[in-house]
Amino acid sequence: MEAAAAASPGSSSLEAVATAFRSRVNELQDLALARNMYPATAVTDLTTVDTSVTAMEAQVQAIRRRLQEELDAIPKAKKLVEKSLKQQQKLQHMLANMPPGMREDIVATPLEQSLMLPECFNFNTAVPEFLDSDFKIKEEPVAAPKKGKGSAPRWYISTEELDSLSSYMRGRLTLEKVNISINEVATYADANAHLVACPKKKLSEDTWEKALELRDIAATEAVKGKHFFLEADIKGPGLKLDHTGKAILTVLRHLGRVHETRIGHHRVFILSKQC
Repeated sequence: MEAAAAASPGSSSLEAVATAFRSRVNELQDLALARNMYPATAVTDLTTVDTSVTAMEAQVQAIRRRLQEELDAIPKAKKLVEKSLKQQQKLQHMLANMPPGMREDIVATPLEQSLMLPECFNFNTAVPEFLDSDFKIKEEPVAAPKKGKGSAPRWYISTEELDSLSSYMRGRLTLEKVNISINEVATYADANAHLVACPKKKLSEDTWEKALELRDIAATEAVKGKHFFLEADIKGPGLKLDHTGKAILTVLRHLGRVHETRIGHHRVFILSKQC
């Protein structure tokens, strides 16, 4: 009896394995019968399923690639948003501090008034390219502002900046007077940049000599690629070389709107870009 009891667990396990084996054999037989019932369509159905699965896998891969592209584009989009916000702040600063009624075309330099060259001095167009035939006199490359660089910067000061100055430096200067001067010196710089870029055939003999002189200045290391004007350009109406005008230039230097250097016998003022 004890031997039979000891053999009972082993026999029950063997019976369970045999039962599972028979069940699996029956399933395989049923599958074989089901497949043989429709032999003509079995292969076609399997091929269709395989094609569908392959197409789905390709779609999944395409979705993964697209998601990766979107993930890679997120840092670029963030940088673009940051630049847009900075540009918005600059424009808001300019709008908030621009004196009422002031426009870029109010102030015209004596050079612009004496030259009737609209295609050359149109500040809304790109700087024209140089022609080889226009540089037979000068062999050095000209370092005028590059094509598409835009007009000279107009970095107006704010009330807070003006109030931060010492009383002796500020004197009787007003925000409107200083910002009108900023607009005027930017117009001087625009006129010089376009004069440097104009071909010889569009300039008179006297103006061509001035253009050559400006090109020499524009080619120097301190001025290369920047907008500038000369002390000789300052002739009003908003900014003059009187006591008030000199005080305004001092304020602009102190606030970082212009940097001054001397090239030859010229006193050159270089305009700073807004940070």
